[in-house]
Amino acid sequence: MLHEPAAQSGTDNAAPYKARLGVYLFTVYAIVYAIFVIINVAKPLMMENIIIFGLNLAVVYGFSLIVFALILALIYNSMCNAKEKALNKKEDK
Repeated sequence: MLHEPAAQSGTDNAAPYKARLGVYLFTVYAIVYAIFVIINVAKPLMMENIIIFGLNLAVVYGFSLIVFALILALIYNSMCNAKEKALNKKEDK
């Protein structure tokens, strides 16, 4: 096996932005998930309602949470990449 040293990296100028964005997106997801939990605790029979294609609210909401998390991850990645590129351009000048 080839063992080479790890790639050297410099300072991450976008770290504060990434942290703020991550906390913001986590908060958005936590609120959406909290609504799911509140529905399950307060009105569990509501989760039995058929929503689409014969699937109940629990299944649709559950899968939607998974898809929503993936979408938020893609948004986070693209926004962080854009910020890093912008900051690196400023640094190169």
